[in-house]
Amino acid sequence: MSEAAQRRRARGGGGAARRAARSAVSFETARYIERNIPNFEVLTEEALEIIETNAETVLEEIGVNFVENPAALARWREAGADVSGERVRIPRGLARALCKTAPSSYVQHARNPERNVVVGGKSLVLAPVYGPPFVRDAVGGRRYATMEDFRKFVKLGYMSKWLHHSGGTVCEPTDLPVNKRHLDMLHAHMTLSDKPFMGSVTEPSRAQDSVDMCALLFGEQFVQDNTVMTSLININSPMTFDDVMMGALEVYAKNNQACIISPFIVGGAMAPVSVAGTLTQVLAEVLAGIAYSQLIRPGAPVIMGAFVTSIDMNSGAPTFGTPEAAHITYGAGQLARRLGLPYRSAGSFCGSKLPDAQAAYETSNSLNMGLLAGVNFMLHSCGWLEGGLVSSFEKFVMDADQLGTLHHLAQGVSVDDNAQAMDAIREVGPGGHYLGCAHTQENFKSAFWKSDLLDYKPYETWEDEGARDTQTLASLRVEKMLGDYQQPALDPAINEALSDYIARRKAEEPDSFM
Repeated sequence: MSEAAQRRRARGGGGAARRAARSAVSFETARYIERNIPNFEVLTEEALEIIETNAETVLEEIGVNFVENPAALARWREAGADVSGERVRIPRGLARALCKTAPSSYVQHARNPERNVVVGGKSLVLAPVYGPPFVRDAVGGRRYATMEDFRKFVKLGYMSKWLHHSGGTVCEPTDLPVNKRHLDMLHAHMTLSDKPFMGSVTEPSRAQDSVDMCALLFGEQFVQDNTVMTSLININSPMTFDDVMMGALEVYAKNNQACIISPFIVGGAMAPVSVAGTLTQVLAEVLAGIAYSQLIRPGAPVIMGAFVTSIDMNSGAPTFGTPEAAHITYGAGQLARRLGLPYRSAGSFCGSKLPDAQAAYETSNSLNMGLLAGVNFMLHSCGWLEGGLVSSFEKFVMDADQLGTLHHLAQGVSVDDNAQAMDAIREVGPGGHYLGCAHTQENFKSAFWKSDLLDYKPYETWEDEGARDTQTLASLRVEKMLGDYQQPALDPAINEALSDYIARRKAEEPDSFM
């Protein structure tokens, strides 16, 4: 942090920040999920060993490409890999040995410590949709996203009870220059929410901007000593690591910030059509990517990712909520646990153009799959529409509401004295009912999860109120949440320092929309 920024921080801190905190409205946010249910495991020990052996063969005999990145090639050569041109062949066991320095879990700090999350172990952290260039709502339909849309999604994420993370590119604001929009997006996450967030990965200098802005928000030494960002590094499947993503990874790993190392696979196009073949490629790619992060900085926090969909062989369109995707997601979870690494997969995936029945079926399959697969970080957990091309306001709140079911499913089944309910069974006896018994009166408020969105009213009441469908109810909820929104308090000196940084960085280069 510059001396001027330090003076501004000191001048604006203390009383002003405390007064702002007292006047702010605090919205309830559920703690990240801690599973009390077993993971679903679809692969036998023999199958796991076959896949692991084949992945090592892929790395040793076929290799992976690190393109337009001479420094990466030099690092691999020094580590003992066979480098020929841009092809890196990694001796059997080397990548796995390098991965051992990656932590099995880590804490991502939020600017509000009550919102900190643990990634790894039995935890599940839910983050919103990431990356769509389009948005949709019931009024405006489908259109290119703007920065104002982006800010609305951040506000909705902040106010969503079951969502633990603010995410990253919740939509792509196409009204701002490509080379500068990341600054405004980061500023929105930092100021409109106090939940944890993701950094920019679209160019290494933008990753460095993310680190520098976090140094203003948290303090430079705090950032070096702690993880304050978890960012998405996609592998260009099959088996290609491009210089842009690897450049961002290098920045984050060097600065102790977490990265999701994630193949981006449409089965049959970027990986084999078979489950075992796809899992082999997924494992080979993440072994190489995570190992490279540890070459940058041993101990840098990473997540093993697996974004995998199937494909419609007639149209070539990706398909979601399918049994094959479930098999791969379950199997990748087993492989991640054998590596001792946090796991990212699943989300509110669907191919539907509207938040309709298709969207609900496919999303429900995908969300439950992620819970049972042992996912630790679920990107895209709400808002995803049209195969990831669209961020939908209505679907955002529909999905965010349903995330509550994951929390309650993960609690498992209690068998303590209260849960056994023997007193209630004795009190009611044969032929009675439980509505008025003491046990029901003591437990009814917390006994059952209840949606804050779906309609449970009798038909007559529903009809009198306009026979509203779920999308209509979701539109009303979006409007109410944005109307109720109040910005979380932030030290004015920090906000000023962030604004000054953004202004300076924008002035340093001309706008570019390429």
